Amino acid sequence: MSRRQAREMALQVLYAVEMGKTEAGQAFEHIRESFGTSAKAEKFSRELVEGTLQHIEVLDEVIKKLSKRWDINRLATVDRNIIRLALYEILYRDDIPPVVSINEAVELAKVFGGGEESGRFVNGILGQMVKHPEKYKPEQSS
Repeated sequence: MSRRQAREMALQVLYAVEMGKTEAGQAFEHIRESFGTSAKAEKFSRELVEGTLQHIEVLDEVIKKLSKRWDINRLATVDRNIIRLALYEILYRDDIPPVVSINEAVELAKVFGGGEESGRFVNGILGQMVKHPEKYKPEQSS
């Protein structure tokens, strides 16, 4: 399983947690059956989910700043979780270059996004973060 597949798994878990009001562990157990997971990829996926959920309030505040004209609750659930996942990587994972996080998020949005323009929307939001981190980066993201 590649890192892209691990991100897909993480996205599905985040979506299930938000929509199904289930715990991440239960969602992983259910979703893992659909993936041929290696231990390394599953570990990476779990790290992404746990980190995203741990920092979700901060991530949502950043999304609110970045999407000035959109209420965060009006964003498609899939798009919102793709952006959360990528922002977690950008803000909290020094081992992943921001350009990789953005590219992966755009690819996820193209496949799973809430509409035809999801890839462009996700790219625009995350691009702002990387272009102007001083405007959007929370103080406690280190």
